[in-house]
Order: sequence, then structure tokens, then C-alpha cells
Amino acid sequence: MDIKTITLYKIKMPLKTPFSTHLGTVKDREGIIIEVIDQEGRKGYGEGVAFSSPWYTEETVETSYHMLKEFLIPIMRNADIKHPSEAGRVFDAFRRNQMAKAALETALWDLAAKKEDISLSKYIGGQRELIPSGVVVGAKTKEEVRRQIEYYLESGYQRVKIKISPANDYEFISEIRRFYPDLPIMADANSAYSLDDIEHLKRLDDFGLLMIEQPLEYDDIVDHAKLQKELKTPICLDESIVTFNDARRAVELGSCKVINIKIGRVGGLGTAKKIHDYCLDKGIQVWCGGMLEFGISRAHNIALASMEGFSIPGDISASGRYWEEDIILPEVTVENGMIKVPDKPGIGYEINEKRLNEVSTSKDSIAL
Repeated sequence: MDIKTITLYKIKMPLKTPFSTHLGTVKDREGIIIEVIDQEGRKGYGEGVAFSSPWYTEETVETSYHMLKEFLIPIMRNADIKHPSEAGRVFDAFRRNQMAKAALETALWDLAAKKEDISLSKYIGGQRELIPSGVVVGAKTKEEVRRQIEYYLESGYQRVKIKISPANDYEFISEIRRFYPDLPIMADANSAYSLDDIEHLKRLDDFGLLMIEQPLEYDDIVDHAKLQKELKTPICLDESIVTFNDARRAVELGSCKVINIKIGRVGGLGTAKKIHDYCLDKGIQVWCGGMLEFGISRAHNIALASMEGFSIPGDISASGRYWEEDIILPEVTVENGMIKVPDKPGIGYEINEKRLNEVSTSKDSIAL
């Protein structure tokens, strides 16, 4: 793809509102921005979505940065990558580190779409011009949960995902149902349960949830199959799906009825597309998950969610939901519960250079 230079930025921005789960609270979001420049001067952008600490996956901002600078970027010097779909094969020389791989791979997708003068959405086979938007609520009290939901519904969001644990699940969801009996609700457990909690989880069947996401261990597929047989509520797998084969095995075992596709978690757009196509063929619902992203990753998510199989509103909300000022222009907005899919080349957004420089904590430019 005739890459000339790759620049890595570490950035850090405070969230407008701290985000809480049973695993912890995030107040400041760190991340990695990748700028890829080809010989003609075109620029492609990707974002590393690992967190500062390894509470979601084993990756962190620091380990991702190390992988990018010392391994993934150097291997590109001797790789003949003609299309971004080939990057995954090259990066397979190194195990896991999916978020580091996705950061670089998505920048190549953006660059390739710009080279073809086509939107990234159309470049990967997207069909929608508008995508429905959902929102995640992470709070410590049921009153706070209700206040957040009221605000987001007034802002037009079409469904809510609530973070739960055995200590608060029934209390939180029953409170929401009391005020919003018909609201589409997803519950995200982040592996807070075990098979010993089957009877406890069955109580949640009464609330008509869209799904319960990742109730059991983060790397499990087998026990989720046992649990799904006991529940009416569809199970959605998130952390368990790191590769295409994870998705295939989960579907074959009956471990879930829904899969959350996160570009960073599965190693890039190429794998995300492959999982989408497989699930569409098998009748498994998919939706696009979020990672408290900055605007670049949010733009990639919008392109992905424009594909045919994404029938459930994703965790793609407005930039203003998280940031006082994002690093893209224009910022992502939600109108009547929908986000417009950009039709400009690549991700369809410009980089807010001033803001990027303001929030950068380090910068490395590497010549290829």
C-alpha cells in the first residue's frame, strides 16, 4: 500500500461523567491514535481502544503501544500488503494483541477507502445511510441509573444497556421497568456470574430483556451453552469472541443467540466483517459494541454498523455523550435516535488537529 510513515499518538481525555461497572470506574480515558501516510500524502487513521489497566482484556495502552512500535509496524516493512484485508494474515505472526492489531489495520482500511475515493461504509459493503443508536448506563445507584436513562431517552436514544452484577441486577432492572415498561433493555454482566447463579438469572427472564451480555467467565464458551439452555433471555457473547473461530464455535455449541462485535476486540475490520457475514448466514443477531472510544474508532464503528446484519442498535452514541470536545470534525451527533453514516471518502470525518495535539501525551513518527 506504499506506506511512507506511521505516527503513533498517546492521548488522554477526561470523561464528562465517570463510567462505573462492578469491575471499576473510569474517569480519564487514555488511548492510541495511529496516522498512516502513503507516498501520495493520503492519511488513514485508526485508534487503539485498550484501557489503561487490563480489566476488560489483557491488553493495556502501554502493551498495545509496545506491540505497535516494536513488532507490528516493523513487520510491515517486509510485508507486501496490497489490501487491508491482507493485514490480518501478516499480523498473525504475533499471537493475540488484537487491539494493537486493529488499531493499525483500521488505519489501513481508512487509507484504502480514501485512495478509492469512497466512504469506508460503502468500501466494506455497508448498506444503511442511518444507523440506530443505543447508550450504555454505568452507575452505582438505581436513582442515578433512572436519571441517566431519562436524560438519554429525551436525547433520542433507542435502547439502553445497563451494567449489572448479582448485587444490583434485580433492583436496577425492576426499577427501570417500573418507569419504562416497554423500553428495549440490554443487561451487561461483564462476567459477574457463575453457573451457580442459574436460578438467580432465571428471575431476569420476567423483564423481557433484549439480551444478557457475557454473564459467565470472559473466556468461556462451553458453560454459556449450558446456561443458554436454561434461560429464555438471549445470551450475548462479548469478551469470549476474540477470533472468527471463537464465533463459529460459540454458534455451533449454542452458547449464544447474539454476538457483540467490537472491531478492537477481534483484531480489526477484516475479522469483524467475517464474523458479521457468518452470523448473517446462520441467523445470529449481531450488534456493534463500544469501548468509550474517541471519534476515530467511533467513525469506524459507524461504518461497520451500516452493514446488513447489524439489526440491534449499537453502543455508538454522540461524541458529546463522553467528551467536552472530540478529536474529529464534525463530531458524531444523534438525531431522533439515529446517526447519519458519512458519505465522504474513508471514515468521513476530519481530524481536529488542534484538539489532538492538546490531548496528546506523546508522539512517535516511524518511517517505512
